[in-house]
Amino acid sequence: MTTVLVFDIETIPDVAGLRRLGDFPASMADADVAQQVMQLRLDKTGSDFLPLYLQRIVAISCVIRRTTKEGLPQIKVGSLGNSDDSEKVLIQAFFDLIEKYTPQLVSWNGSGFDLPVLHYRALINQVHAPRYWEMGESQDSDSRDFKWNNYISRYHMRHLDLMDLLAKFNGRANAPLDALAKLCGFPGKLGMDGSQVWPAYQDGKIADIRRYCETDVVNTYLMYCRYQLLRGGVTQAEHDEELDFVKRYLEQEAKEPNGQAWQEYLAGFAGDA
Repeated sequence: MTTVLVFDIETIPDVAGLRRLGDFPASMADADVAQQVMQLRLDKTGSDFLPLYLQRIVAISCVIRRTTKEGLPQIKVGSLGNSDDSEKVLIQAFFDLIEKYTPQLVSWNGSGFDLPVLHYRALINQVHAPRYWEMGESQDSDSRDFKWNNYISRYHMRHLDLMDLLAKFNGRANAPLDALAKLCGFPGKLGMDGSQVWPAYQDGKIADIRRYCETDVVNTYLMYCRYQLLRGGVTQAEHDEELDFVKRYLEQEAKEPNGQAWQEYLAGFAGDA
């Protein structure tokens, strides 16, 4: 089985970048800098959401689903690095996973948000990611495969943006993950949404942000399982078995310290509450 790597990021305004690009007094608080720029953005565009290159990554969460050398199924849900790690450490850890596994990348709106942000922030932070950027230029057989199927091209499958694909690459047809997951009987978002990340970060709730991001990647993995059923990649029995496998894993995680979020998440499955 190909290693599947589902990913999601959470971001906040890049205040250091805003200071570098603008003329702000050193005494001005970070929150005030961000608020001023966001207000200007709102007045100009109708949205206070900053450009992608000014989004600083504070969490990257992943589901890694693979088969061990012994043929045993293995799944891991978590956030990369530690709560106090730098942005560079988090981004490098993400691309190191790609370097190690050459996985099937799966996201929800990864092409429209997560990956462009990762590109810009990796560039700023001097991150090394040769496997991810492989486009088939060299002559070895492994590299040549990337000419026809790589992580960068929109219509290639090494990165599967489920939102983009299900909408048939039509932005007007995009569906929100939370709503579609709930319609499929999955729990959906838990604890917060993206608009609450910056206030939560200012309150020092980085652990809550990481937990929220982790529930999002599980939602995305469950949607990937449903997509595999849709396209005939798995049978109904295999789909149901995989969902049970995920639930059993989360039940074990729910018993760990700070596992209450997974208890709440498990209660959100349709018919399981």
